[in-house]
Amino acid sequence: MSSSTAFPGQSPLAETAPLSLCAREPHVPADRLVAEMVPPPRFDSVRFDTYVPDPNQPSQSEAVTVLAGFAAGLGGAHATGSGRRKWFSRKPAAPAGPRGVYLDGGYGVGKTHLLASLWHATPAEPSLKAFGTFVELTNLVGALGFQQTVRTLSGHRLLCIDEFELDDPGDTVLVSSLLSRLVEAGVALAATSNTLPGKLGEGRFAAADFLREIQGLSARFRPLRIDGEDYRHRGLPEAPPPYDDEQVTRAAYATAGASLDDFPGLLDHLARVHPSRYGALTDDIAAVCLTGVSAVPDQSTALRLVVLADRLYDREVPVLASGLPFDQLFSDEMLNGGYRKKYFRAISRLTALARDAKGLVAQ
Repeated sequence: MSSSTAFPGQSPLAETAPLSLCAREPHVPADRLVAEMVPPPRFDSVRFDTYVPDPNQPSQSEAVTVLAGFAAGLGGAHATGSGRRKWFSRKPAAPAGPRGVYLDGGYGVGKTHLLASLWHATPAEPSLKAFGTFVELTNLVGALGFQQTVRTLSGHRLLCIDEFELDDPGDTVLVSSLLSRLVEAGVALAATSNTLPGKLGEGRFAAADFLREIQGLSARFRPLRIDGEDYRHRGLPEAPPPYDDEQVTRAAYATAGASLDDFPGLLDHLARVHPSRYGALTDDIAAVCLTGVSAVPDQSTALRLVVLADRLYDREVPVLASGLPFDQLFSDEMLNGGYRKKYFRAISRLTALARDAKGLVAQ
């Protein structure tokens, strides 16, 4: 189709055909991985005073108070003033007492909002603060190497880690070793985590699991329990039902910067792109349009889709789809298995993005 031809039967609202995620194979240099360790765009403007605690959950208000005090106390970190340790000086003793906070709560209670608010409130230049998911941190180690990652982050005042992956023992050991080195250098830590396999739904949170898995670092963390229900379900309307292929295609052609892909084809493409590049895969995408959404065939594919859903949610990219509704993406076996928390998070986030996409469809 030529760049000036509209979709058949549609008024010529769009000047070009939609983009395609499947046509993208981004390559992300290591320095971009470091520079992008900031709160995602969805959390650019969040602050402690924009977090709305549930009046029925006093732990939420308490968490705000504690975290605000924690941020204020980081103003004196790295007393040299440069944020960099003087390498010719004697190695400093590890700071006494808790040097980290762990936000302990179920998904959707606003942990990432609070973690990003802590990053924003910490009195230091953005280059001296780092924020990323556990996966992004392990990708950074893979790109830079362990020792270079230690050198890169050891001058920071704060490192925030969202969704610490307790269900990946190998990477947990790697990141725990990294954090030990950073604590020795005076870096403050803050983290959230998922639950271990088999633990979700047992009426408990992940603090004990987290502190056990990081072993020697446990004394450095103060757990903050945050009770509550998934805020994305509080008073929000039902997710819109899927549209048909023609509606989705028309919307893609009518929306500048939209992508249009067949869902099974996109799943195949994700297997060829490293998850560390999924953020770059969505660069400058205004909306994601998917036709033929169907059940995810296997767990490896499902976990890749979870990462993509996280990146789309972080960037507030609407998702318009035909086929199965998003709550039918994962099999009962997956939703009852060890990664079920990730799958429920993906469903919740994709549902929120589907609501955001309603305005793309002509009424």
